[in-house]
Parts: sequence; C-alpha cells; structure tokens
Amino acid sequence: MTITFLGTGTSQGIPVIGSDHPVCMSTDPRDKRLRVSVLISWDDYTYVIDCGPDFRQQMLTNQVRKIDGIVFTHEHADHTMGLDDIRPFFFKQGDIPIYAHERVLDSLRTRFAYIFSSENKYPGAPSVVENLLTDQPFTLGNLDVIPINVWHGKLQVYGFRFKDFAYLTDVKSVDETELEKLKGVKVLVVNALRKEEHHSHFNEEEALAFIEKIQPERAYLTHISHLYGFHEEIQAELPENVYIAYDNLQINL
Repeated sequence: MTITFLGTGTSQGIPVIGSDHPVCMSTDPRDKRLRVSVLISWDDYTYVIDCGPDFRQQMLTNQVRKIDGIVFTHEHADHTMGLDDIRPFFFKQGDIPIYAHERVLDSLRTRFAYIFSSENKYPGAPSVVENLLTDQPFTLGNLDVIPINVWHGKLQVYGFRFKDFAYLTDVKSVDETELEKLKGVKVLVVNALRKEEHHSHFNEEEALAFIEKIQPERAYLTHISHLYGFHEEIQAELPENVYIAYDNLQINL
C-alpha cells in the first residue's frame, strides 16, 4: 500500500493569500501546502480521501491516471470543493463512486446539484455513484475499511483505517469507544494545526498526546497552518517516530 500526501495544509493553504508571514514567504518547498488530502493505492486500486479546491493541481502533479472513488471525511469546503474536477476521470471511466455520511451527501447534493440531478443534465457535467457511510466497515476494492467517528469541535467527522494505516484529519476529540478501532495500527496520520490551542483542531500538544495513546510505529502530522512554523524547525523538535508530512510525500506499508 502506498500513501501519497496530496495536500497537508489547513483550509487556506500555505502560503496564505496576501500574507507576509515568514512561513508564507519560505523558499522550502515543504512549507508550501495545498489543502489536505491523501491518495491511497494498493494492487490495482486507487482511492482519494477528500477532494478539496486543489484537487486538479494535485492530480496533475502526481500524474494520477484513474481513481476508483473518493471517500469524504466531512463536508467542509477545503475537503469537498474540487468535486467538479472529477470530469476528466468521468469522461474516461464513467460514473465515479463517492463514499460519505448522509449529512455530507446532502451537502454535496446542494452544492453540486448539477452533478446529482437526473433532469436536464448538462452534457459536460460528471456523474457519481453515491455510497452511504455508516459506522460499519465497508469495502473499497478488495479491502475492508473501518470508519472512525471523531469530533471536529461539535461536528462529527469520519477517519478511516485501512489495515495497519489510519487517517484522521480535522480532529479535536475522540470518544474512548472509537479508540478501540485504532489498536495495533502501525502508521497513523493525524492533524496538528499549530502549537496554540484551537477550538476544533488538535494543536501540537494534543496531537502528540493522542499519538502516545495510540502507540503507532510511525505517525505523521497533517492539516498544518502557517502559524505552526517552519517545517525544518518543527521536525527537529518532534519525537523520533513522529514526522511532519509534506505535499507529495509518499510512504509505503
């Protein structure tokens, strides 16, 4: 299994438009962060988790030729607003499967009504196959995936476990019952927005405490704000098995 970090930034990305913050001015390519998403590939299958505003650029940069579906964590714009850019895949492959909570599907139907509508459909619009996610495991390709309920402030968000790999983004808290689903995971990805407290995201201290609780072999931090600091400086301060993810980083399990 190969994990490609398509984007590792927070909702505004880095650099932030109009900002002269030192991190936004950095020349280190690891400090340039698109909106958060990952590509997961195994055997002949390729799935994307979240489809934000930078989706087109991410697909071109990583020369992605086909996707077998898109799995959504939640409905916020930085995770969904690239949905129209599935068109090239749709033209080659046909209807694109999407997987999401009912609340998220409702949001997508509203925002992208022309994609979901069956009446007077514009010929150039893509089409999707809706797959409803619940708290039960589901199948992608030949693999069972475990959804994990986490809380993004007061909003329910799904994380996902693929065998020994787990991906959690936009997390502020996790119920004890859901922690059981992460036992034995070898590679964990979790958000760490910045060092200061935030109302709906882990900061660094909370993310590291969560990693210590789960005890993976390796952990990667994502959904990074420019306020967190420079990639190189943050990495130098982290525990040996914790890494700051960066755009286009690939890891293998």
